[in-house]
Amino acid sequence: MSMVKSSTHTVSHARMRALAEFRFTLRKFLHFSEEAAIHAALKPQQHQLMLQIAGAPAGAVTTIGYLAERLALRHHSVVELSDRCEEAGLIVRSRDPQNRRQVVLELTAAANRVLADLTADHARELTELGPQLIQALKGCIAP
Repeated sequence: MSMVKSSTHTVSHARMRALAEFRFTLRKFLHFSEEAAIHAALKPQQHQLMLQIAGAPAGAVTTIGYLAERLALRHHSVVELSDRCEEAGLIVRSRDPQNRRQVVLELTAAANRVLADLTADHARELTELGPQLIQALKGCIAP
């Protein structure tokens, strides 16, 4: 078995193949997700913002800062994205009753309907790709 030597450790080609397979399968799912959003007349980033708002755990306040962290984006990028979502009628902004300085982003009824359809589509896709994704991940984390 051939090995690649890095400055900190040796990695087998089998491990690299497993990582490549995982990335490929994950990319197939992400591509599906992007195309599904576009088909629903959304930009993929709008879908991701909506999903993070809808999927926030109980007690989480869906502020720009919270969403920036969840989307791994800069604060100003989420402000711009939320502006576009608000203009499209997907979100509304309100003041947090606990902290009037914070602005909370919430989904509109229209956004909830679109998101429900997209979530059902994603569940079907994961039913198909899930086993491949799990197998590929197992190959990456195996000792």
